[in-house]
Amino acid sequence: MRNSLNKVMLIGNVGRDPELRYTPEGIPVATFRVAMSESRRDRDGNLREHTEWHTVVAWRELAERTQRILQKGTLVYVEGRLHTREFEDRDGVRRRVVEIWADSLLVLDRRRREPVSQSGEERGASTELPDDTEAPKMPEDEVPF
Repeated sequence: MRNSLNKVMLIGNVGRDPELRYTPEGIPVATFRVAMSESRRDRDGNLREHTEWHTVVAWRELAERTQRILQKGTLVYVEGRLHTREFEDRDGVRRRVVEIWADSLLVLDRRRREPVSQSGEERGASTELPDDTEAPKMPEDEVPF
């Protein structure tokens, strides 16, 4: 369908160092969690904080670069798309997870600023994948996190 859009943009802190693995075909895949926190006042005027956690998956060169430059606590901007997959856990229960497949990211910490895209290009360059390019399918028993 040409009239649809699957686009995610997040700014948050990396929850732990990215984990780099390889598919059976040797394709690098990195996963990491990003936390976004917001504060608001409840009816009684008390400040309440809520944190949303998202799993981010990066493939190929982006995965390798992500693993090198990100670490726990890094403030990062992630741009990508939602991807839903199902798998069977160790107890035989079918699970469904929603992940963000990263197309590009930008480190926002002042101490390290390095833009990264799927193609390894600098920020400002196109980060889109060609229409015929799709990230490889993970076997159902391979959970990337």
